[in-house]
Amino acid sequence: MRIAVLGATGNTGRHVLDLALGHGHDVTALVRSPGKLIPRARLSLVEGNLLEPAALAASLPGHDAVISVFGPPQREALTPSSIVADYTRGLIAGMRGAGVDRLAIISAAVLFPMRGPVFAFFRWFLRHHARDLAAMERLVQDSSLAWTIARPGRLLAGADDTCRTATNAYPARGRSMTFRAVAAFLVETIERRSHVREIVGMAR
Repeated sequence: MRIAVLGATGNTGRHVLDLALGHGHDVTALVRSPGKLIPRARLSLVEGNLLEPAALAASLPGHDAVISVFGPPQREALTPSSIVADYTRGLIAGMRGAGVDRLAIISAAVLFPMRGPVFAFFRWFLRHHARDLAAMERLVQDSSLAWTIARPGRLLAGADDTCRTATNAYPARGRSMTFRAVAAFLVETIERRSHVREIVGMAR
Protein backbone atom coordinates (compact mmCIF):
# COMPACT_ATOMS: atom_id res chain seq x y z
CA MET A 1 0.00 0.00 0.00
CA ARG A 2 1.17 3.54 -0.71
CA ILE A 3 0.47 5.87 2.19
CA ALA A 4 0.99 9.63 2.40
CA VAL A 5 1.86 10.72 5.95
CA LEU A 6 1.26 14.37 6.78
CA GLY A 7 2.83 15.74 9.95
CA ALA A 8 5.58 13.14 9.76
CA THR A 9 8.17 15.04 11.83
CA GLY A 10 5.95 15.33 14.90
CA ASN A 11 5.76 13.05 17.94
CA THR A 12 3.02 10.87 16.47
CA GLY A 13 4.15 11.19 12.87
CA ARG A 14 7.56 9.63 13.50
CA HIS A 15 5.87 6.56 14.95
CA VAL A 16 3.47 6.40 12.00
CA LEU A 17 6.46 6.33 9.67
CA ASP A 18 8.20 3.65 11.72
CA LEU A 19 5.15 1.38 11.88
CA ALA A 20 3.98 1.86 8.29
CA LEU A 21 7.45 1.18 6.91
CA GLY A 22 7.84 -1.76 9.27
CA HIS A 23 4.66 -3.25 7.84
CA GLY A 24 6.10 -3.04 4.33
CA HIS A 25 4.17 -0.05 3.01
CA ASP A 26 5.57 2.58 0.65
CA VAL A 27 5.37 5.92 2.45
CA THR A 28 5.58 9.52 1.28
CA ALA A 29 6.20 12.30 3.81
CA LEU A 30 5.66 15.92 2.79
CA VAL A 31 7.82 17.99 5.14
CA ARG A 32 9.35 21.46 5.26
CA SER A 33 12.74 20.11 6.33
CA PRO A 34 13.49 16.63 4.94
CA GLY A 35 16.78 16.66 6.88
CA LYS A 36 14.81 16.12 10.08
CA LEU A 37 14.03 12.56 8.97
CA ILE A 38 16.43 9.70 8.34
CA PRO A 39 16.20 8.34 4.77
CA ARG A 40 14.96 4.75 4.70
CA ALA A 41 13.95 2.16 2.17
CA ARG A 42 10.38 2.66 0.92
CA LEU A 43 10.30 6.23 2.32
CA SER A 44 10.00 9.15 -0.11
CA LEU A 45 10.70 12.56 1.37
CA VAL A 46 9.09 15.49 -0.43
CA GLU A 47 10.01 19.04 0.56
CA GLY A 48 7.00 21.31 0.86
CA ASN A 49 4.62 23.18 3.13
CA LEU A 50 1.46 21.41 4.28
CA LEU A 51 -0.25 24.79 4.49
CA GLU A 52 0.23 25.45 0.79
CA PRO A 53 -2.65 23.67 -0.99
CA ALA A 54 -0.75 23.37 -4.30
CA ALA A 55 2.23 21.65 -2.67
CA LEU A 56 -0.06 19.40 -0.67
CA ALA A 57 -2.11 18.41 -3.73
CA ALA A 58 1.02 17.69 -5.77
CA SER A 59 2.23 15.15 -3.20
CA LEU A 60 -0.92 12.99 -3.16
CA PRO A 61 -1.43 11.36 -6.61
CA GLY A 62 -0.69 7.65 -6.73
CA HIS A 63 -1.41 6.97 -3.06
CA ASP A 64 -3.97 4.58 -1.61
CA ALA A 65 -4.53 6.46 1.65
CA VAL A 66 -3.55 9.46 3.75
CA ILE A 67 -2.68 9.48 7.45
CA SER A 68 -2.82 13.03 8.81
CA VAL A 69 -1.22 13.77 12.17
CA PHE A 70 -0.67 17.47 11.52
CA GLY A 71 -0.88 19.67 14.58
CA PRO A 72 -0.32 23.40 15.02
CA PRO A 73 2.56 24.96 16.96
CA GLN A 74 1.67 25.57 20.60
CA ARG A 75 1.26 29.31 20.08
CA GLU A 76 -1.37 28.58 17.43
CA ALA A 77 -3.18 26.07 19.64
CA LEU A 78 -3.53 28.49 22.56
CA THR A 79 -4.74 31.50 20.58
CA PRO A 80 -7.66 31.98 18.17
CA SER A 81 -6.65 30.22 14.95
CA SER A 82 -8.10 28.33 11.99
CA ILE A 83 -4.82 26.72 10.95
CA VAL A 84 -6.04 23.10 11.20
CA ALA A 85 -9.33 23.82 9.41
CA ASP A 86 -7.52 25.77 6.67
CA TYR A 87 -5.04 22.91 6.22
CA THR A 88 -7.92 20.43 6.05
CA ARG A 89 -9.67 22.33 3.27
CA GLY A 90 -6.52 22.03 1.18
CA LEU A 91 -6.14 18.37 2.12
CA ILE A 92 -9.68 17.43 1.11
CA ALA A 93 -9.39 19.30 -2.19
CA GLY A 94 -6.03 17.66 -2.87
CA MET A 95 -7.35 14.18 -2.11
CA ARG A 96 -10.34 14.68 -4.38
CA GLY A 97 -8.11 15.90 -7.19
CA ALA A 98 -5.74 12.97 -6.74
CA GLY A 99 -8.51 10.38 -6.53
CA VAL A 100 -7.49 9.29 -3.01
CA ASP A 101 -10.51 8.54 -0.82
CA ARG A 102 -9.17 6.96 2.40
CA LEU A 103 -8.23 9.30 5.24
CA ALA A 104 -7.30 8.68 8.88
CA ILE A 105 -6.88 11.96 10.75
CA ILE A 106 -6.04 12.87 14.33
CA SER A 107 -8.21 15.14 16.47
CA ALA A 108 -8.51 15.24 20.29
CA ALA A 109 -10.67 13.85 23.09
CA VAL A 110 -11.31 17.38 24.35
CA LEU A 111 -14.21 17.47 21.88
CA PHE A 112 -16.11 14.82 23.84
CA PRO A 113 -18.64 16.26 26.35
CA MET A 114 -16.96 14.72 29.41
CA ARG A 115 -17.69 15.85 32.95
CA GLY A 116 -15.43 16.68 35.86
CA PRO A 117 -13.07 19.50 36.88
CA VAL A 118 -10.07 18.11 34.97
CA PHE A 119 -11.97 17.87 31.70
CA ALA A 120 -13.53 21.29 32.31
CA PHE A 121 -10.07 22.81 32.77
CA PHE A 122 -8.71 21.29 29.57
CA ARG A 123 -11.79 22.37 27.62
CA TRP A 124 -11.14 25.93 28.81
CA PHE A 125 -7.36 25.80 28.36
CA LEU A 126 -7.62 24.33 24.85
CA ARG A 127 -10.79 26.18 23.85
CA HIS A 128 -9.24 27.85 20.79
CA HIS A 129 -7.65 24.63 19.57
CA ALA A 130 -10.89 22.73 20.23
CA ARG A 131 -12.82 25.22 18.11
CA ASP A 132 -10.35 24.75 15.27
CA LEU A 133 -10.51 20.95 15.59
CA ALA A 134 -14.30 21.01 15.59
CA ALA A 135 -14.25 22.99 12.34
CA MET A 136 -11.77 20.49 10.90
CA GLU A 137 -13.99 17.58 11.84
CA ARG A 138 -17.05 19.18 10.22
CA LEU A 139 -15.12 19.60 6.97
CA VAL A 140 -14.00 15.97 7.05
CA GLN A 141 -17.46 14.65 7.88
CA ASP A 142 -19.06 16.73 5.13
CA SER A 143 -16.60 15.42 2.55
CA SER A 144 -17.17 12.35 0.38
CA LEU A 145 -14.01 10.73 1.75
CA ALA A 146 -13.83 7.39 3.56
CA TRP A 147 -12.61 9.03 6.76
CA THR A 148 -11.74 7.94 10.28
CA ILE A 149 -11.30 10.59 12.98
CA ALA A 150 -9.17 9.56 15.99
CA ARG A 151 -9.73 11.44 19.25
CA PRO A 152 -7.01 10.43 21.74
CA GLY A 153 -6.68 11.84 25.22
CA ARG A 154 -3.44 13.07 26.76
CA LEU A 155 -0.39 11.69 24.94
CA LEU A 156 2.98 10.72 26.37
CA ALA A 157 6.24 9.29 25.07
CA GLY A 158 6.70 5.55 25.45
CA ALA A 159 7.03 2.24 23.65
CA ASP A 160 3.60 0.84 24.53
CA ASP A 161 1.46 0.62 21.41
CA THR A 162 -1.82 -0.59 22.95
CA CYS A 163 -4.98 1.36 23.65
CA ARG A 164 -8.70 0.97 24.15
CA THR A 165 -11.16 2.50 21.71
CA ALA A 166 -14.82 3.48 21.69
CA THR A 167 -16.98 4.75 18.86
CA ASN A 168 -18.24 8.31 19.42
CA ALA A 169 -17.12 8.23 23.06
CA TYR A 170 -14.06 8.39 25.29
CA PRO A 171 -13.28 4.95 26.79
CA ALA A 172 -14.47 4.56 30.37
CA ARG A 173 -11.83 5.36 32.98
CA GLY A 174 -9.45 6.35 30.21
CA ARG A 175 -5.85 7.14 31.07
CA SER A 176 -3.00 8.79 29.20
CA MET A 177 -1.67 6.82 26.23
CA THR A 178 1.42 6.98 24.03
CA PHE A 179 2.05 8.68 20.72
CA ARG A 180 3.02 5.25 19.40
CA ALA A 181 -0.36 3.77 20.36
CA VAL A 182 -2.16 6.44 18.34
CA ALA A 183 0.17 5.78 15.41
CA ALA A 184 -0.50 2.04 15.64
CA PHE A 185 -4.25 2.63 15.54
CA LEU A 186 -4.01 4.95 12.54
CA VAL A 187 -1.88 2.52 10.54
CA GLU A 188 -4.10 -0.42 11.46
CA THR A 189 -7.35 1.33 10.55
CA ILE A 190 -5.90 2.14 7.13
CA GLU A 191 -4.67 -1.42 6.60
CA ARG A 192 -7.97 -2.99 7.62
CA ARG A 193 -10.16 -0.20 6.23
CA SER A 194 -11.94 -0.25 9.58
CA HIS A 195 -13.87 2.48 11.42
CA VAL A 196 -14.86 4.11 8.12
CA ARG A 197 -16.86 7.30 8.73
CA GLU A 198 -16.50 6.89 12.49
CA ILE A 199 -15.16 9.09 15.28
CA VAL A 200 -13.07 6.92 17.61
CA GLY A 201 -12.18 7.84 21.19
CA MET A 202 -8.86 6.44 22.40
CA ALA A 203 -7.26 5.89 25.81
CA ARG A 204 -5.14 3.42 27.72
